[in-house]
Amino acid sequence: MSLEEFLHNLQFNIERANQPNWEADWEDAPLPYKLYRGLPVVPLSLEVPLSLTGSRPPLKPDLERIGHFLWYVYGITGVSQSVDGDDPGEEESYPIHSYRRFAPSGGALYPNELYIYLKLDDLPNGIYHYDAARHRLDLLREGNFDSYVERALGNRCDISSCFGTAFVSTRFWKNFFKYNNFSYRLQGLDAGVLMGQLLETAKRFGFESGVYVQFLDSAVNHLLGLDEEEENVYSVIPLSAAVTNWTGTGRGAEGECTAEELCGELPAIFAEHCERSEKIREFPMLLAVNEASKIDCTGDFRKLGSRSGERRGKEIHLPEVETLAYDFASACKNRYSPEMDFAMGKVSQEALASLLKGATQSYSFRSDIDDVYNDREPRVSILGCLYNVEGIPNGAYEYDGRRHLLREIDTGDYRLQLQSGLSLDNVNLLQVPLCLHIIGNKEYDKDTLGYRGYRIMQMEAGMLVQRLLLLSSAVGFGGHPLLGFDTTLTDRIYKLESQGRTTLIQLPIGPFRERGWMRGSLLS
Repeated sequence: MSLEEFLHNLQFNIERANQPNWEADWEDAPLPYKLYRGLPVVPLSLEVPLSLTGSRPPLKPDLERIGHFLWYVYGITGVSQSVDGDDPGEEESYPIHSYRRFAPSGGALYPNELYIYLKLDDLPNGIYHYDAARHRLDLLREGNFDSYVERALGNRCDISSCFGTAFVSTRFWKNFFKYNNFSYRLQGLDAGVLMGQLLETAKRFGFESGVYVQFLDSAVNHLLGLDEEEENVYSVIPLSAAVTNWTGTGRGAEGECTAEELCGELPAIFAEHCERSEKIREFPMLLAVNEASKIDCTGDFRKLGSRSGERRGKEIHLPEVETLAYDFASACKNRYSPEMDFAMGKVSQEALASLLKGATQSYSFRSDIDDVYNDREPRVSILGCLYNVEGIPNGAYEYDGRRHLLREIDTGDYRLQLQSGLSLDNVNLLQVPLCLHIIGNKEYDKDTLGYRGYRIMQMEAGMLVQRLLLLSSAVGFGGHPLLGFDTTLTDRIYKLESQGRTTLIQLPIGPFRERGWMRGSLLS
């Protein structure tokens, strides 16, 4: 199977993309978090703030504040238990424990890991892994690596002025064991959701940030001591509390840099970690597309120009609303993913306007593939099938964030069609007033970004999904991201075939009745 065919099937025919006769071995499942052994560790404060409103003034953090930041980004915040099997009464059914975080993940498997290069006054400078299970830092390399990281980014950021640099990685086996080759699509979305949570948390802590999705892969993986057959970094996010040059340091006159050159400057590190699975199956397609996506020379970094497309259709202007101010901690804590417990209710135009405007405005971020910060049409956009929204005919619409309006695609009730397109009947879409879809470029800017463009597109979709989930929670709604749907059907509903666009993820949003369950907080 060619890589083009593989990525096409991931989008439009999952069965063809997957290996045949696949069955997850839950008794040999990997841990949902990475546990290192034998490394120096730094415990982090458990006295996390229970309220985060507005933004804090820029201030270089200390270790305590970094611990609070990391917990809100990717700490374990709850534990749930479910029963596997169609009938919970079956003798073969057994409980599955899920360790939940504020950022959602497909199947609660969390295939991503979080590393951070820190330079704090009360901590040795170095590269750390965030141990979510034990809320602590594992020291991988001690020292100052400003020059190394800058050159791995092509001298496009002044790392010396940043107190930290986060690295979001993907561990292939963590969700491949369940989702087979489909995990490649899911890993990019999960990485994006984590990145969205990281950027939103950074705002609340007064940190400035920028997203770099182009870097020398092998050099960054080498810095972190990652085995590229198991794990690879997907994004690099510098963090600053001071004025920082996010576009270049002016030290690139010496020419291009290669991953091989950088790797030769540092000795390899081999840190032992625990892998619970006794048998790890092969995933050659994931490794092949990952290898084809790698960048080995800074001269291969690319930019995407701004894009704009003429959209036609009846326009419905949404009410002007103030940017929704909400307690970020409460929105994270109260985020809920309804399934059969959606409960139909009328949605006001003000609630819809707050959700769409807030998510779109908060989605703005610095990206290394943009020519100009905050001066472009988003590469991913929000479309939706609306039902029972006050003053808006039932139908399919596209949201124009710049003009804050809905553009009508067609009218009608699409709930039954969308329900018929689900691969699993685990969500009752007949009870959902807002079924939103994130839309991207069907060719994922392959001409400019190559195969790397596919995972970049998935990450940007995930970043937008997390903004929508947080705003949904803030207005009292639940949201449940779905990938098990008929992409061809949704593309037809929105008439995307002739536009070179496609549906990346489905997100039902609306009122819900919280199911009866036993739960407890991990906060004392």
